[in-house]
Amino acid sequence: MTGALPTIAVLGASGLIGEAVASRLRRDGFPIVPVARRFTATQKARFGEAAVECPIVGFETGALAQLLSEQRAEIVVNCIGVLQDGGRGGTDEVHRGFVARLVEALDRQGRAALLLHVSIPGREDADRTSFSRTKRDAERLIAAGPVPFVILRPGFVLAPAAYGGGALIRAMAALPIELPARDTGAPFAVTDVADIARTIAVVANRWRDGERDWNTVWDVMDRRPSTVGDVLDAFRQCLGGPGKRLPLPAWLMGAGAKAGDLAARLGWAPPIRSTALREMRRGVEGDPEPWIAATGIEPIGLDSALDRLPATVQEKWFARLYLHKPLVVGVLVAFWSLSGLIVLAAAFDVATAILTTHGFPLRLAQAVTIVSSLTDIGVGLAIAFRRTCRAGLLAGIAVSLFYMAGAALIAPDLWIEPLGALVKTGPAIVLMLVALAILEDR
Repeated sequence: MTGALPTIAVLGASGLIGEAVASRLRRDGFPIVPVARRFTATQKARFGEAAVECPIVGFETGALAQLLSEQRAEIVVNCIGVLQDGGRGGTDEVHRGFVARLVEALDRQGRAALLLHVSIPGREDADRTSFSRTKRDAERLIAAGPVPFVILRPGFVLAPAAYGGGALIRAMAALPIELPARDTGAPFAVTDVADIARTIAVVANRWRDGERDWNTVWDVMDRRPSTVGDVLDAFRQCLGGPGKRLPLPAWLMGAGAKAGDLAARLGWAPPIRSTALREMRRGVEGDPEPWIAATGIEPIGLDSALDRLPATVQEKWFARLYLHKPLVVGVLVAFWSLSGLIVLAAAFDVATAILTTHGFPLRLAQAVTIVSSLTDIGVGLAIAFRRTCRAGLLAGIAVSLFYMAGAALIAPDLWIEPLGALVKTGPAIVLMLVALAILEDR
């Protein structure tokens, strides 16, 4: 061993792979600089003062070079990526534009620096989506650049945290459904996230010992080939999922992906989108033997990885609740929006009459009806967008309580009307509390 362990900057350290890699490397004693656009409160507590929160993808080359120089990073691990164009960035800018600036920034350092880049496996001639094409373009930029590099191509990543595809697999494993044969039969090699961290540690130690000539691409994945069906079955067994399952029509998968695309436009990060479905059907496969031979790492297989993810009650609750989340949010959006629209479009006179019969002047009754209807619509729209959803839910609870209190003071007879409209407000409040409880993705 020669010298101290190198400082490793992990870009995208708030994501599934980035957070796991940064946490594991830190436990192994490496000086870590976690960098991300935004960290959760939990991640800030975990990484402490080492965490660097900044809009890194938007940085120009000079700002990137300054950031890496200030942090004295000898090794940079790039875990930044987006599945599909949306509010969190476009695939071309995040994968190709940012990587081009990153390579140039590292070259400007004036001292040796190593880039480890997390990419995707598979044949280049099978790249059909903007996600896969721009990921491959980033690889070419790195390979053509002056900076020593190691490109890691993991399979479907298994991690303790449940996010994105990992969350979706858990949810599907808990449902009594069977995917279409074309989907379950697709190759789906898996990678334990610990193997990515172990690989980075091996490379970092060799860099510390003076090995500088890096120009490598490795498929980091289990030796044993597996399919989507194999992975789902393994999770079902781990979670004690349902034995009997109903076939899921292929068209419903497509409809779900389209709904996911729409949700993404509203700022959400649904795991099932058109790109995710196409990438899953394309398959996940590669050749891990060169990686195993070069590093001496024996990959953690699917069964062993799941043995380290105990089926605790919280895992089961998450799996069963995960796909209920869009249903809960969608119902609340419809509930509030339609409540306001129906009154304005079809029941305006009826709603106004309720107030006039309790002593309100006609014009005041009309004004109150319009304001309350627009408020309902506003709450529904706020809940629909990810950025304003929490505020919308809190506003919905406050408005509901106000309606209930107002009715008790002004029109207490509404509490005993046959359809029980006000009585049903209570369960709506509870549903909003549930939405608040499961709102966070990380």
